[in-house]
Amino acid sequence: MESPNLIRRIADSQSVLRKSEAKVASFVLENANDVINMRIVDLAASTEVSEPTVIRFCRAIGYNGFKAFKLQLAQQLGLGGVYTQFAVDDTDTVADLRNKVFDTTVGSLITVRDELDPSVMEQAINTISKARRVEFYGFGASGSVAADAQHKFFRLQLSTSAYTDPHIQHMSAISLGSEDVVVAISQSGQSRALLQSVRLAREAGATVIGLAPMNTPLSQQCSIPIYVNMKEDHQAFAPVSSRIAHLVVIDVLATGVALHRKPLLKDHLKRLKKSQKSLRTPDSD
Repeated sequence: MESPNLIRRIADSQSVLRKSEAKVASFVLENANDVINMRIVDLAASTEVSEPTVIRFCRAIGYNGFKAFKLQLAQQLGLGGVYTQFAVDDTDTVADLRNKVFDTTVGSLITVRDELDPSVMEQAINTISKARRVEFYGFGASGSVAADAQHKFFRLQLSTSAYTDPHIQHMSAISLGSEDVVVAISQSGQSRALLQSVRLAREAGATVIGLAPMNTPLSQQCSIPIYVNMKEDHQAFAPVSSRIAHLVVIDVLATGVALHRKPLLKDHLKRLKKSQKSLRTPDSD
């Protein structure tokens, strides 16, 4: 599946472009706002390539010419869908760090949003809404997402659990049935223990919804794969945008399920809100 997000498409294409075309791609990714005001001769000069090379680059990513490419790039920038590349410099101020982390995260979230298939999300929402039990599996940063998801869906009067220990996951998975759902969450889609838990859950008859990158072992094993295509970055200073993207996808699913179960939840949520008042100070909302 080719990403509808132009910036993502350019980034993904770099490995298959010719060397001269890849130079254009790199310049566009680093200077997207400047490129929309450039002429083809300006971009060619800035990247030290020929004008025909710029045209070949545009065609390689799906556009007939430079004008059509610039129009789409401008629209993408107008929507805020810029997949920025994060890099910390020793000279960065706190303001620089603020901008880099926020810009990277916002751009990444919009990219993930544009790539989510609404029909797949609807299928997942319908499946969770009808489930007898919903279990969330994840490790590391994905484990914290699983715990957050369990809290959100627990409020919707669903029987839910979150497991981050592989042994407990395995024991739980074999106890599931055809009316149960597992939501497996992974930034890499390659965790061996998680894949084993998913296999056991499917063998037991459960439906498995996966939040993972496309073309990974986890997405290929799931009944309903939801593609969250975030590249892992293990640098110490890299923001974990993938964790935030998973949290937002969980929010979309929870909101959809809440709408499905709205008639059942009205009185329950009122009682829940009332029960929380005794835990708060008198001045709190």
